[in-house]
Amino acid sequence: MHPALSVIVFSTASGAGYGLLALLGILAPLHVLPDDRRFGFVALALALAAITGGLLASLFHLGHRERAWRALSQWRSSWLSREGVAAIATYLPAAAFGLLWVFLGRVSAMAGVLAALGAVVTVCCTAMIYRSLKPIPRWHNGWVLPNYLLAALMSGTLCLALVVQPFGPQPGISALAVAAVAMAAIAKVGYWRFIDGETPTATAGSATGLGHLGEVRLFEAPHTSQNYLLKEMGFAIARKHSIKLRRIALVAGYGLAFLLSLVPLLVSGWPALIAAFVAALLGLSGIFVERWLFFAEAKHAVTLYYGRSAV
Repeated sequence: MHPALSVIVFSTASGAGYGLLALLGILAPLHVLPDDRRFGFVALALALAAITGGLLASLFHLGHRERAWRALSQWRSSWLSREGVAAIATYLPAAAFGLLWVFLGRVSAMAGVLAALGAVVTVCCTAMIYRSLKPIPRWHNGWVLPNYLLAALMSGTLCLALVVQPFGPQPGISALAVAAVAMAAIAKVGYWRFIDGETPTATAGSATGLGHLGEVRLFEAPHTSQNYLLKEMGFAIARKHSIKLRRIALVAGYGLAFLLSLVPLLVSGWPALIAAFVAALLGLSGIFVERWLFFAEAKHAVTLYYGRSAV
């Protein structure tokens, strides 16, 4: 599949924003986080800015952006529509949670839990957009949803560990960041191993119905020039490039982020702040790279009619 930059930016940024919002909505009412209004303002502003920026980025992937509102009407059958409805609905409790915390100094447990629930539901809907596509086996499997959720948890926790540093040592949040990075890395490696070892579910023979006659091969291309299907669904990445990018994402985005997240557990002050900043930056960069691979490595069944032997 063609890795559209707008969609990758959307899923990376909004995932981090929703992950941070969910953590704030759950942990703040438990008084695990600083009650300082300044912290609430900075943390919620960062979460909502990431969410809004990601949602706006996703609009650039639409051919007719002025019709984006129509997608909301198909919530009964479309995960994309459900995602849009959930994203908009989440703003209401998030706004109430922020206003009460920042302006009145009151951390509302109800608003926080509703905001966290909306964030989780939105991320689930985003994952199900891809999970539900049967023509793309590398997306239509049980690894996609937990990977999206854990990536959001990882990026959100890294952002939280960064924002909380100026307000004093928070070893519990730093420990949570370490655990979140480890779980996200394990899930991502599991997904990669799964797609590398899966047996093709469709072949040129099964797609054309001619498999019983023997091996089916392309005699002549359906088109003499590039078309929309080939551009969007026929993208291919060399195996050596895929392995290299996986290593970059795993080492920098997960490995180094994991090690740097340990620093605030050992020291405080500027060293902890700098380590948390670099960890968040590397973590988001790693998720960006693996999300690019998520699209680039996906194979659509329609490519079987354009020469690919199996998907």
